[in-house]
Amino acid sequence: MSMEVKSGDDGVPMMEMNMTPLIDVMLVLITLLIITLPIQTHAVKLDMPRPSTSQAKQLIDIPKVRLTIDFDGTILWNGAPIDRATLDGYFMDASTQDPQPEIHLEPNKLAKYDIVAKVLADAQRLGVRKIGFTGLDQYMQ
Repeated sequence: MSMEVKSGDDGVPMMEMNMTPLIDVMLVLITLLIITLPIQTHAVKLDMPRPSTSQAKQLIDIPKVRLTIDFDGTILWNGAPIDRATLDGYFMDASTQDPQPEIHLEPNKLAKYDIVAKVLADAQRLGVRKIGFTGLDQYMQ
């Protein structure tokens, strides 16, 4: 380690130690400490029940409805054109069924956002819970 001798204003020599080697050694020690620490795992151990092979699974066939909104605003329910009043009736009927049918909404990429938003708002207002977008591959082109 080198030391530098300077003289102060009153002529008394002042000594300053070079701190660079000490800092280098401390950085190496910190790096080694970080490397040698064990990796913390953030897992939660849960005792889940084992699936029973003796019970037969009941498969419920959930009906699916294809709701299409065309580029000109035409609403199609399973391929049949309907108006918004009829659509509200279908939504009300679908919300009371158990299980609720899955409504696959497929808007054309040229359809106005306003019409799609109104259809979604009507579905939410009338209690339809199972609705999702399909046909999104047309937007990837």
